[in-house]
Amino acid sequence: MSTVQNRLWTSFIVAWISYALTYFLRKPLGVIKTDLEHDLSLSKFQLGLFDTALLLPYALIQTFFGSLGDRYGARRTFGYGLIGSGMAMITFGWWSDYRLFLLLLFLNGAFQSLCWAAANKGLGAWVTDTQRNFIFGLFGTCPFAGGILGTALAVYIQGKDGWRFVHFQPSIYCIIAGFLVLFLFREPSELNIAVTGKESVTKSSDLRSRMTIMEVCRLPMVKEIAATVFCLKVVRYAIYLWLPLYLKQELNYSTSDAGLFSTMFDVGGVAGSATIGYVLKRFFNNEGCLGAGVETLLSAGTLLSFLAFAKAGITINSILMLITGALNCGADIILCSSVPIEIGEMDGRNAGSAVIGFVNGIFGMTQQNGTQDNIGMK
Repeated sequence: MSTVQNRLWTSFIVAWISYALTYFLRKPLGVIKTDLEHDLSLSKFQLGLFDTALLLPYALIQTFFGSLGDRYGARRTFGYGLIGSGMAMITFGWWSDYRLFLLLLFLNGAFQSLCWAAANKGLGAWVTDTQRNFIFGLFGTCPFAGGILGTALAVYIQGKDGWRFVHFQPSIYCIIAGFLVLFLFREPSELNIAVTGKESVTKSSDLRSRMTIMEVCRLPMVKEIAATVFCLKVVRYAIYLWLPLYLKQELNYSTSDAGLFSTMFDVGGVAGSATIGYVLKRFFNNEGCLGAGVETLLSAGTLLSFLAFAKAGITINSILMLITGALNCGADIILCSSVPIEIGEMDGRNAGSAVIGFVNGIFGMTQQNGTQDNIGMK
Protein backbone atom coordinates (compact mmCIF):
# COMPACT_ATOMS: atom_id res chain seq x y z
CA MET A 1 0.00 0.00 0.00
CA SER A 2 1.37 3.42 -0.97
CA THR A 3 2.16 6.22 1.49
CA VAL A 4 -0.86 8.18 0.25
CA GLN A 5 -3.21 5.23 0.82
CA ASN A 6 -1.75 4.60 4.28
CA ARG A 7 -2.29 8.23 5.19
CA LEU A 8 -5.80 8.20 3.72
CA TRP A 9 -6.91 5.27 5.87
CA THR A 10 -5.16 6.59 8.98
CA SER A 11 -6.96 9.91 8.53
CA PHE A 12 -10.21 8.10 7.79
CA ILE A 13 -10.11 5.98 10.96
CA VAL A 14 -9.12 8.90 13.20
CA ALA A 15 -11.77 11.19 11.70
CA TRP A 16 -14.48 8.51 11.72
CA ILE A 17 -14.03 7.65 15.40
CA SER A 18 -13.56 11.24 16.48
CA TYR A 19 -16.59 12.65 14.71
CA ALA A 20 -18.75 9.73 15.84
CA LEU A 21 -17.91 10.72 19.41
CA THR A 22 -19.44 14.18 18.94
CA TYR A 23 -22.82 12.44 18.88
CA PHE A 24 -22.09 11.04 22.32
CA LEU A 25 -22.57 14.65 23.46
CA ARG A 26 -25.64 15.37 21.30
CA LYS A 27 -27.90 12.35 21.57
CA PRO A 28 -28.10 12.17 25.39
CA LEU A 29 -30.09 15.41 25.46
CA GLY A 30 -33.05 13.68 23.82
CA VAL A 31 -32.70 10.68 26.14
CA ILE A 32 -32.71 12.64 29.41
CA LYS A 33 -35.46 15.17 28.63
CA THR A 34 -38.05 13.13 30.52
CA ASP A 35 -35.78 13.13 33.59
CA LEU A 36 -35.12 16.85 33.30
CA GLU A 37 -38.84 17.51 33.00
CA HIS A 38 -39.59 15.42 36.10
CA ASP A 39 -36.63 16.13 38.40
CA LEU A 40 -36.20 19.85 37.70
CA SER A 41 -39.84 20.67 36.89
CA LEU A 42 -38.95 22.08 33.47
CA SER A 43 -41.67 22.87 30.96
CA LYS A 44 -41.58 21.62 27.38
CA PHE A 45 -40.88 25.18 26.29
CA GLN A 46 -37.78 25.23 28.49
CA LEU A 47 -36.72 21.84 27.15
CA GLY A 48 -37.16 23.20 23.65
CA LEU A 49 -34.81 26.08 24.46
CA PHE A 50 -32.12 23.49 25.23
CA ASP A 51 -32.28 22.50 21.57
CA THR A 52 -31.95 26.15 20.59
CA ALA A 53 -28.95 26.64 22.89
CA LEU A 54 -27.19 23.67 21.29
CA LEU A 55 -28.11 24.20 17.64
CA LEU A 56 -28.13 27.98 17.24
CA PRO A 57 -24.36 28.46 17.77
CA TYR A 58 -23.75 25.26 15.80
CA ALA A 59 -25.58 26.74 12.84
CA LEU A 60 -24.32 30.32 13.05
CA ILE A 61 -20.64 29.49 13.45
CA GLN A 62 -20.69 26.92 10.66
CA THR A 63 -22.52 29.30 8.36
CA PHE A 64 -20.50 32.44 8.96
CA PHE A 65 -17.15 31.01 10.11
CA GLY A 66 -16.96 27.75 8.18
CA SER A 67 -13.77 29.00 6.58
CA LEU A 68 -11.85 28.58 9.87
CA GLY A 69 -10.80 25.12 8.67
CA ASP A 70 -9.45 26.67 5.46
CA ARG A 71 -7.66 29.42 7.34
CA TYR A 72 -6.15 27.58 10.33
CA GLY A 73 -6.01 24.03 8.98
CA ALA A 74 -8.35 21.08 9.34
CA ARG A 75 -6.27 19.32 12.01
CA ARG A 76 -6.19 22.22 14.48
CA THR A 77 -9.80 23.23 13.90
CA PHE A 78 -11.13 19.68 14.30
CA GLY A 79 -8.90 18.84 17.28
CA TYR A 80 -9.61 21.96 19.31
CA GLY A 81 -13.32 21.68 18.52
CA LEU A 82 -13.44 18.20 20.06
CA ILE A 83 -11.48 19.23 23.13
CA GLY A 84 -13.64 22.31 23.67
CA SER A 85 -16.85 20.32 23.31
CA GLY A 86 -15.71 17.76 25.88
CA MET A 87 -14.63 20.46 28.33
CA ALA A 88 -17.97 22.24 27.97
CA MET A 89 -20.10 19.19 28.84
CA ILE A 90 -17.97 17.33 31.39
CA THR A 91 -19.66 19.13 34.31
CA PHE A 92 -23.20 19.24 32.86
CA GLY A 93 -24.61 16.81 35.42
CA TRP A 94 -23.11 18.65 38.38
CA TRP A 95 -25.54 21.54 38.19
CA SER A 96 -29.25 22.27 38.51
CA ASP A 97 -29.25 25.88 37.29
CA TYR A 98 -31.27 26.25 34.10
CA ARG A 99 -29.25 29.20 32.76
CA LEU A 100 -26.00 27.35 33.31
CA PHE A 101 -27.38 24.39 31.34
CA LEU A 102 -28.12 26.77 28.47
CA LEU A 103 -24.58 28.18 28.60
CA LEU A 104 -22.93 24.75 28.58
CA LEU A 105 -25.08 23.58 25.68
CA PHE A 106 -24.27 26.81 23.82
CA LEU A 107 -20.54 26.17 24.25
CA ASN A 108 -20.97 22.54 23.20
CA GLY A 109 -22.75 23.60 20.01
CA ALA A 110 -20.16 26.28 19.28
CA PHE A 111 -17.20 23.91 19.55
CA GLN A 112 -18.94 21.08 17.69
CA SER A 113 -19.68 23.45 14.81
CA LEU A 114 -15.96 23.44 14.00
CA CYS A 115 -15.73 19.68 13.54
CA TRP A 116 -17.72 18.49 10.51
CA ALA A 117 -16.34 20.87 7.89
CA ALA A 118 -12.77 20.46 9.15
CA ALA A 119 -13.03 16.66 9.26
CA ASN A 120 -14.28 16.53 5.67
CA LYS A 121 -11.70 19.00 4.43
CA GLY A 122 -8.81 17.11 6.04
CA LEU A 123 -10.06 13.76 4.77
CA GLY A 124 -10.88 15.14 1.34
CA ALA A 125 -7.29 16.28 0.89
CA TRP A 126 -6.26 12.61 0.60
CA VAL A 127 -9.17 11.48 -1.62
CA THR A 128 -8.90 11.22 -5.41
CA ASP A 129 -11.78 12.20 -7.68
CA THR A 130 -12.69 8.58 -8.42
CA GLN A 131 -12.77 7.71 -4.71
CA ARG A 132 -14.81 10.70 -3.57
CA ASN A 133 -18.38 9.34 -3.36
CA PHE A 134 -17.23 5.98 -1.99
CA ILE A 135 -14.97 7.40 0.74
CA PHE A 136 -17.36 10.12 1.82
CA GLY A 137 -20.24 7.65 1.81
CA LEU A 138 -18.31 5.41 4.20
CA PHE A 139 -17.23 8.36 6.30
CA GLY A 140 -20.83 9.47 6.46
CA THR A 141 -21.72 6.41 8.50
CA CYS A 142 -19.96 7.89 11.53
CA PRO A 143 -22.71 10.34 12.62
CA PHE A 144 -25.30 7.57 12.57
CA ALA A 145 -23.09 4.93 14.18
CA GLY A 146 -22.16 7.56 16.76
CA GLY A 147 -25.84 8.28 17.28
CA ILE A 148 -26.62 4.59 17.88
CA LEU A 149 -23.71 4.04 20.25
CA GLY A 150 -24.19 7.40 21.94
CA THR A 151 -27.86 6.68 22.60
CA ALA A 152 -27.14 3.17 23.86
CA LEU A 153 -24.45 4.47 26.22
CA ALA A 154 -26.73 7.27 27.44
CA VAL A 155 -29.59 4.82 28.11
CA TYR A 156 -27.20 2.47 29.95
CA ILE A 157 -25.71 5.23 32.14
CA GLN A 158 -29.15 6.74 32.73
CA GLY A 159 -30.48 3.41 34.01
CA LYS A 160 -27.38 2.58 36.06
CA ASP A 161 -26.27 5.91 37.52
CA GLY A 162 -28.95 8.46 36.64
CA TRP A 163 -29.11 11.34 34.15
CA ARG A 164 -26.50 13.45 35.93
CA PHE A 165 -23.70 11.09 34.83
CA VAL A 166 -24.80 10.73 31.20
CA HIS A 167 -22.45 13.39 29.77
CA PHE A 168 -19.36 12.80 31.90
CA GLN A 169 -17.89 9.71 30.25
CA PRO A 170 -18.55 10.85 26.65
CA SER A 171 -16.87 14.19 27.44
CA ILE A 172 -13.66 12.38 28.40
CA TYR A 173 -13.81 10.37 25.16
CA CYS A 174 -14.14 13.57 23.10
CA ILE A 175 -11.18 15.22 24.82
CA ILE A 176 -8.98 12.19 24.16
CA ALA A 177 -10.14 12.10 20.53
CA GLY A 178 -9.24 15.77 20.16
CA PHE A 179 -5.63 15.10 21.11
CA LEU A 180 -5.49 12.14 18.71
CA VAL A 181 -6.65 14.40 15.90
CA LEU A 182 -4.00 17.00 16.73
CA PHE A 183 -1.27 14.37 16.50
CA LEU A 184 -2.48 12.16 13.63
CA PHE A 185 -4.90 14.02 11.33
CA ARG A 186 -2.39 15.65 9.00
CA GLU A 187 -3.04 16.97 5.50
CA PRO A 188 -0.76 16.32 2.48
CA SER A 189 0.43 19.94 2.54
CA GLU A 190 1.75 19.46 6.09
CA LEU A 191 3.76 16.41 5.01
CA ASN A 192 4.84 17.71 1.58
CA ILE A 193 3.08 14.81 -0.15
CA ALA A 194 1.40 15.14 -3.55
CA VAL A 195 -1.88 13.26 -4.14
CA THR A 196 -2.33 12.22 -7.74
CA GLY A 197 -5.74 11.70 -9.32
CA LYS A 198 -7.32 15.02 -8.34
CA GLU A 199 -8.63 17.32 -11.08
CA SER A 200 -6.97 20.37 -9.63
CA VAL A 201 -3.81 20.45 -7.56
CA THR A 202 -3.93 23.58 -5.45
CA LYS A 203 -1.02 25.94 -5.30
CA SER A 204 -0.71 28.01 -2.18
CA SER A 205 0.36 31.13 -4.05
CA ASP A 206 -2.90 31.11 -6.01
CA LEU A 207 -5.27 30.62 -3.07
CA ARG A 208 -7.14 33.05 -0.89
CA SER A 209 -7.05 32.24 2.82
CA ARG A 210 -10.82 32.54 3.15
CA MET A 211 -13.96 33.39 1.22
CA THR A 212 -16.71 35.65 2.51
CA ILE A 213 -20.17 34.21 3.00
CA MET A 214 -21.45 36.14 -0.01
CA GLU A 215 -18.71 34.69 -2.20
CA VAL A 216 -19.61 31.20 -0.98
CA CYS A 217 -23.30 31.89 -1.74
CA ARG A 218 -22.47 32.85 -5.31
CA LEU A 219 -20.69 29.58 -6.06
CA PRO A 220 -22.64 27.31 -8.44
CA MET A 221 -25.36 25.15 -6.81
CA VAL A 222 -24.53 26.18 -3.24
CA LYS A 223 -27.88 27.86 -2.53
CA GLU A 224 -29.84 24.95 -3.97
CA ILE A 225 -27.85 22.37 -2.00
CA ALA A 226 -28.22 24.40 1.20
CA ALA A 227 -32.01 24.56 0.74
CA THR A 228 -32.22 20.78 0.34
CA VAL A 229 -29.99 20.13 3.36
CA PHE A 230 -32.13 22.65 5.26
CA CYS A 231 -35.14 20.31 4.84
CA LEU A 232 -33.27 17.06 5.48
CA LYS A 233 -31.75 18.33 8.72
CA VAL A 234 -35.06 19.54 10.13
CA VAL A 235 -36.42 16.00 9.87
CA ARG A 236 -33.26 14.40 11.23
CA TYR A 237 -32.88 16.60 14.30
CA ALA A 238 -36.57 16.58 15.13
CA ILE A 239 -36.28 12.78 15.29
CA TYR A 240 -33.07 12.95 17.31
CA LEU A 241 -34.30 15.41 19.90
CA TRP A 242 -38.01 14.61 20.24
CA LEU A 243 -38.77 11.06 19.06
CA PRO A 244 -38.00 9.40 22.46
CA LEU A 245 -40.37 11.78 24.24
CA TYR A 246 -43.06 11.27 21.57
CA LEU A 247 -42.78 7.48 21.79
CA LYS A 248 -43.02 7.54 25.58
CA GLN A 249 -45.94 9.94 25.90
CA GLU A 250 -47.98 9.16 22.77
CA LEU A 251 -47.29 5.44 22.19
CA ASN A 252 -46.62 4.48 25.85
CA TYR A 253 -43.13 3.08 25.28
CA SER A 254 -40.95 2.65 28.36
CA THR A 255 -38.09 5.12 28.81
CA SER A 256 -35.44 2.61 27.75
CA ASP A 257 -37.51 1.26 24.81
CA ALA A 258 -38.17 4.79 23.55
CA GLY A 259 -34.49 5.68 23.71
CA LEU A 260 -33.37 2.50 21.96
CA PHE A 261 -36.13 2.57 19.31
CA SER A 262 -35.02 6.06 18.29
CA THR A 263 -31.78 4.46 17.05
CA MET A 264 -33.70 2.77 14.20
CA PHE A 265 -33.30 5.99 12.23
CA ASP A 266 -29.53 5.83 12.82
CA VAL A 267 -29.33 2.17 11.83
CA GLY A 268 -30.99 3.08 8.55
CA GLY A 269 -28.62 6.03 8.29
CA VAL A 270 -25.59 3.75 8.51
CA ALA A 271 -26.96 1.56 5.71
CA GLY A 272 -27.95 4.51 3.54
CA SER A 273 -24.65 6.29 3.93
CA ALA A 274 -22.52 3.18 3.42
CA THR A 275 -24.33 2.28 0.18
CA ILE A 276 -24.87 5.76 -1.31
CA GLY A 277 -21.65 5.55 -3.32
CA TYR A 278 -22.80 2.31 -4.97
CA VAL A 279 -26.33 3.67 -5.52
CA LEU A 280 -25.01 6.79 -7.25
CA LYS A 281 -22.68 4.78 -9.46
CA ARG A 282 -25.25 2.09 -10.32
CA PHE A 283 -28.38 4.18 -10.89
CA PHE A 284 -27.36 7.84 -11.29
CA ASN A 285 -24.04 7.78 -13.19
CA ASN A 286 -22.31 9.30 -10.11
CA GLU A 287 -24.56 12.37 -10.28
CA GLY A 288 -24.69 13.23 -6.57
CA CYS A 289 -27.30 15.97 -6.76
CA LEU A 290 -29.74 13.91 -8.86
CA GLY A 291 -29.45 10.84 -6.62
CA ALA A 292 -29.83 12.92 -3.46
CA GLY A 293 -32.93 14.61 -4.87
CA VAL A 294 -34.64 11.29 -5.60
CA GLU A 295 -33.79 9.90 -2.15
CA THR A 296 -35.09 13.06 -0.49
CA LEU A 297 -38.49 12.69 -2.17
CA LEU A 298 -38.71 9.01 -1.23
CA SER A 299 -37.77 9.74 2.40
CA ALA A 300 -40.67 12.19 2.68
CA GLY A 301 -43.06 9.42 1.63
CA THR A 302 -41.77 6.90 4.15
CA LEU A 303 -41.88 9.46 6.98
CA LEU A 304 -45.51 10.27 6.19
CA SER A 305 -46.20 6.53 6.26
CA PHE A 306 -44.59 6.30 9.72
CA LEU A 307 -46.88 9.05 11.02
CA ALA A 308 -49.93 7.38 9.45
CA PHE A 309 -49.16 3.93 10.89
CA ALA A 310 -47.51 4.96 14.19
CA LYS A 311 -49.96 2.89 16.25
CA ALA A 312 -49.73 -0.20 14.03
CA GLY A 313 -47.00 -1.79 16.15
CA ILE A 314 -43.28 -1.72 16.74
CA THR A 315 -42.43 -3.96 13.76
CA ILE A 316 -43.98 -1.66 11.14
CA ASN A 317 -42.63 1.39 12.97
CA SER A 318 -39.13 -0.05 12.92
CA ILE A 319 -39.22 -0.89 9.19
CA LEU A 320 -40.51 2.54 8.22
CA MET A 321 -38.02 4.35 10.46
CA LEU A 322 -35.14 2.26 9.06
CA ILE A 323 -36.12 3.12 5.47
CA THR A 324 -36.61 6.79 6.35
CA GLY A 325 -33.17 6.91 7.96
CA ALA A 326 -31.49 5.23 4.97
CA LEU A 327 -33.03 7.60 2.42
CA ASN A 328 -32.71 10.80 4.46
CA CYS A 329 -29.16 10.17 5.59
CA GLY A 330 -27.87 8.85 2.28
CA ALA A 331 -28.93 12.08 0.57
CA ASP A 332 -27.75 14.22 3.48
CA ILE A 333 -24.25 12.82 3.60
CA ILE A 334 -23.54 13.40 -0.09
CA LEU A 335 -24.89 16.95 0.02
CA CYS A 336 -22.93 17.76 3.19
CA SER A 337 -19.57 16.29 2.18
CA SER A 338 -18.71 15.06 -1.29
CA VAL A 339 -20.61 17.64 -3.36
CA PRO A 340 -19.63 20.78 -1.38
CA ILE A 341 -16.00 19.64 -1.12
CA GLU A 342 -15.91 19.29 -4.90
CA ILE A 343 -17.45 22.75 -5.37
CA GLY A 344 -15.25 24.39 -2.75
CA GLU A 345 -11.95 23.00 -4.04
CA MET A 346 -12.78 23.32 -7.75
CA ASP A 347 -10.53 25.57 -9.89
CA GLY A 348 -7.94 25.89 -7.13
CA ARG A 349 -10.26 27.44 -4.53
CA ASN A 350 -9.29 26.87 -0.90
CA ALA A 351 -12.92 26.92 0.21
CA GLY A 352 -13.95 23.33 0.91
CA SER A 353 -14.45 23.97 4.61
CA ALA A 354 -16.32 27.22 3.98
CA VAL A 355 -18.79 25.60 1.57
CA ILE A 356 -19.41 22.61 3.86
CA GLY A 357 -19.87 24.95 6.81
CA PHE A 358 -22.41 27.06 4.95
CA VAL A 359 -24.38 24.08 3.61
CA ASN A 360 -24.32 22.11 6.86
CA GLY A 361 -24.81 25.06 9.18
CA ILE A 362 -27.72 26.80 7.51
CA PHE A 363 -30.17 24.14 8.76
CA GLY A 364 -29.90 25.36 12.34
CA MET A 365 -31.77 28.51 11.42
CA THR A 366 -34.85 26.32 10.89
CA GLN A 367 -34.39 24.23 13.99
CA GLN A 368 -35.55 27.08 16.18
CA ASN A 369 -38.98 26.89 14.53
CA GLY A 370 -38.85 23.10 14.40
CA THR A 371 -38.13 22.94 18.10
CA GLN A 372 -41.17 24.98 19.04
CA ASP A 373 -43.42 23.05 16.66
CA ASN A 374 -42.32 19.76 18.20
CA ILE A 375 -43.12 21.02 21.69
CA GLY A 376 -46.71 20.22 20.75
CA MET A 377 -45.94 16.48 20.93
CA LYS A 378 -47.30 15.98 24.45
